[in-house]
Amino acid sequence: MINILILSVGTRNKVVEYFKNTLTIENGERIGHVIATDMSNLAPAIYEADKFYLVPKMTERGYIEAIFDICRKEKITAVLSLIDPELSLLAEHNDEFAALGVTVIGSGYELCEMSLDKIQMHKWLVSHGYNSARSYTDKETFYKDIESGTMTYPVFVKPIKGSASIAISKVRDRDTIDLLFNHSDNLMIQEYLSGQEIGADVYIDMISGDIVSIFTKKKIVMRAGETDKSVSFKDEKLFELICKFVAEIGYRGEIDIDIFDIGGEYYISEVNPRFGGGYPHAYECGCNHMKMILENLCGRENQKNIGIYEEGIYMMKYNEVSIKKLD
Repeated sequence: MINILILSVGTRNKVVEYFKNTLTIENGERIGHVIATDMSNLAPAIYEADKFYLVPKMTERGYIEAIFDICRKEKITAVLSLIDPELSLLAEHNDEFAALGVTVIGSGYELCEMSLDKIQMHKWLVSHGYNSARSYTDKETFYKDIESGTMTYPVFVKPIKGSASIAISKVRDRDTIDLLFNHSDNLMIQEYLSGQEIGADVYIDMISGDIVSIFTKKKIVMRAGETDKSVSFKDEKLFELICKFVAEIGYRGEIDIDIFDIGGEYYISEVNPRFGGGYPHAYECGCNHMKMILENLCGRENQKNIGIYEEGIYMMKYNEVSIKKLD
């Protein structure tokens, strides 16, 4: 049996559903189960899993030991998380998971940490010749660039380490920047990129280290940091850029890349080394990354399947309701 443990599932019921589908063969027989965790019994996605556990906050003492206990009890084959801060924690304890016979589906610790730190990622991108939004941690340096005309308003002020677009402000003047910096620590100022925002769902084979699937979509509507509406498209130039970038930086497993098209030039904005909120678009268009994970867990390399999907297919998210009586 191949049992998958998905941590911090929250509202991501589709990811749970897709793993269950992949672990169900043609005659309906299950070749594995999906176990989910969350810290709240009001996280609707836990009820999509075959079994779920309520666990402490990730930052609480004893959290990782609780995850280890679940792995032992449920004979877990592989573990992954759906939230950014937890990715580094899994990578940090990769050896302990391996000792339990559990594969961590994700990238290495240093890369997870750099992906979470927007300034460090920006520095890496610039030093390796990729287009990236100009970013500042020193507001006085930013003000000098404003005065010289090399930067203009509006800009984004956001946490250096953050996710889900939490605490991001679009700012149009110096007074607001001063106010934000006076009330919060570890903030950065980032150039506002005015162009088409793109999402790329990418799977890097965990055995060969090669990109085997890329799905790209133009984002139409965003909500709470996730893609709400999008349309599929293809561009060989973009595929080549993604392949070059991933080969240089060294990700493994599933990643979600945010990119901007500015006048025909691509700017890499952020990378989330996990399933992105817009991944259902890729899956429903035939990019089944759960199946690719399963192949890797069975010791088999995946064949390249880059850009094998139809263009002009729209994704439109809508609200659903889960009704439960909780003890």
